[in-house]
Amino acid sequence: MEEKIYTTRKNGMPVMLAMIAGLTLFTILFVLGIQQNNIVFGIIAVIGWVLCLILIPGLCVLKPQEALVLTLFGDYIGTIREPGFYFVNPFCQSVNPAARTHLAQSGDVSEKAATAQGKAEAGSSRKISLKRMTLSNGRQKINDCLGTPVEISIAVIWQVKDTAKAVFNVDNYKEYLSLQCDAALRDIVRIYPYDVAENVDTTGDGIPDEGSLRGSAEVVAERIRNEIQKKVNTAGLEVLEARITYLAYAPEIASVMLQRQQASAIIDARKMIVDGAVGMVELALQKLNDNKLVELDDERKAAMVSNLLVVLCGNHDAQPIVNTGSLY
Repeated sequence: MEEKIYTTRKNGMPVMLAMIAGLTLFTILFVLGIQQNNIVFGIIAVIGWVLCLILIPGLCVLKPQEALVLTLFGDYIGTIREPGFYFVNPFCQSVNPAARTHLAQSGDVSEKAATAQGKAEAGSSRKISLKRMTLSNGRQKINDCLGTPVEISIAVIWQVKDTAKAVFNVDNYKEYLSLQCDAALRDIVRIYPYDVAENVDTTGDGIPDEGSLRGSAEVVAERIRNEIQKKVNTAGLEVLEARITYLAYAPEIASVMLQRQQASAIIDARKMIVDGAVGMVELALQKLNDNKLVELDDERKAAMVSNLLVVLCGNHDAQPIVNTGSLY
């Protein structure tokens, strides 16, 4: 079902003034009927009151970035999008199946606040907000492509584009969006490893790459947005942006993975230290040989290399030892 604009004039104010004048006139007529004992005046006044009461539900006020979906005896007759004071067919009904659905998002009122605001706020809840809203679902525990459980949550910025699709194509467009966000998040996260891993293809081209949840956050978020958009097109919603707001290992493996990262960092640091130490020892032996400061045989070179590597690669400061003798 496609949206169609309900064409009507903003004639709410003239109709309201006419009803006020009519109620005043019928009240005066009713009083005259009592004074003159005229039953006809009384009947006309009562009929006029009833007609005014019937017309009152046809008055509606729309604020900017609000829409009203109208049906007449079950048929969709159009959507009012322009802000203003309108008078429509009093037998029309406004439809919004998600009026009382409150998610963890901006633009929605919490249950306690909605209760405190009372019936006045509840009466305007049939209107559909066209503002940009942010949906922030709770954290989910999902296994990445390597089977490692991670916790992740996203924030999705969205808005209603087609009110007819949002109201009539799905049962509740807010719950529908929330469910599709969860499903899309699971589908995309299962493609990526948490961190860069070998022999993992995240793009689908058959070639291993360096994509990861931690290092490719923007790419992952864009793929999640596209996946959600495909699923919510039928509901008339537009997903403007998606962002990863929380990403961490699941608590049951967080400490183990931390130890693994620490071990990897230590190994990388040691490798760098050894490479540097070997280069320094090689440079020292070359300088001694070029300057001909001392003649060293293979055994003395081995002893010097050993001592230098111990000093350069050790975790603690070297203790100086004065050698006044000979190796032989």
